[in-house]
Amino acid sequence: MISKISVLLCLFLLAASGLVNGSVLKKEKEKDHIRLFELKKGDLSLKVTNWGATLVSLVLPDKNGKLGDIVLGYDSLKEYTNDSTYFGATVGRVANRIGGAQFTLNGIHYKLIANEGNNTLHGGPRGFSDVLWKVERYIKEGDMPRITFSYHSFDGEEGFPGDLQVTVSYILGKNSLGIIMKAKALNKPTPVNLINHVYWNLGDHNSGDILDEVVQIFGSQITLLDSQLIPTGKIASVKGTPYDFLKPHIVGSRMNQLTNGYDINYVLDGEKDREFKLGAIVMDRKSGRVLKLTTNAPGLQFYTANSVKNEKGKDGFVYQPYAGLCFESQGFPDSVNHPNFPSTIVNPEKPYEHVMLFEFSTKAPNAFSQY
Repeated sequence: MISKISVLLCLFLLAASGLVNGSVLKKEKEKDHIRLFELKKGDLSLKVTNWGATLVSLVLPDKNGKLGDIVLGYDSLKEYTNDSTYFGATVGRVANRIGGAQFTLNGIHYKLIANEGNNTLHGGPRGFSDVLWKVERYIKEGDMPRITFSYHSFDGEEGFPGDLQVTVSYILGKNSLGIIMKAKALNKPTPVNLINHVYWNLGDHNSGDILDEVVQIFGSQITLLDSQLIPTGKIASVKGTPYDFLKPHIVGSRMNQLTNGYDINYVLDGEKDREFKLGAIVMDRKSGRVLKLTTNAPGLQFYTANSVKNEKGKDGFVYQPYAGLCFESQGFPDSVNHPNFPSTIVNPEKPYEHVMLFEFSTKAPNAFSQY
């Protein structure tokens, strides 16, 4: 418990540190500057790229000590520049969907660039996942290996107001990965909702689907959606529905009650005066690997890779629907158009920070004992 608090405290202190300048280049020129970086601590090995501040791979042992990569992705960095799945990417300026690709802030109406029908998805056609980030700090090994990327988002980028200074840090601890995302509005209020879009498969990225993995989500409510996956503004209990993961359930056990797998935002429970809350736990029964997510975000998008189809990935393996699980801690989708949702507006006096702590083990929690 003490070590966990120490890691969270370190993450919080890093999140509170100063922001640094990034750079914006033309996409074709940016491709010439894409690099891969590795962090190592014990049996944990993480690879990331400055394209989209993207998590490329995470290798760790299973219950028998066999190493495996538990993150979906591609063999070459170039493939990430044409990626439509957002494998491992940092997504922004506003992740998830904005209905009608528009919002009003302080009496000013902003029209965004639509890239999913009439709506904006994951920041627009060229969001933060599709730009080159600057490397500000890189420590490959040691007590706390880390890398920090930065990006300067200009006023009007994809239709969003104001200049925004952004950093993303990846930090390895003992059997843990911390991700810190922070942003500072330089001259105008603006919505910000940054996420990491990693697809997890604890059995190894090429082990097939995740329908047999066991999941627990610490959210007793969800934000209801319309036919375009835009929130209606209503919040409903998960009780009596296939969205109820308050107790552990096998992912695929109730999929027949859904139209197309899971893709929903959970309202995370937890005491209001506590900054960090438990988001989700997932266990792969065959490998014995367990992942636990703790975050300071109010929501959690649970997505089962429903739209991934015939996607050629690492080692030539072809990913199909349900090849991975996404646990995207976040602000609520389309918050800019729903005053009853927690605000995602950032202004020069109110910076943004989003902290995620992923802890890994091969010891099943007590609540998972029946599996």
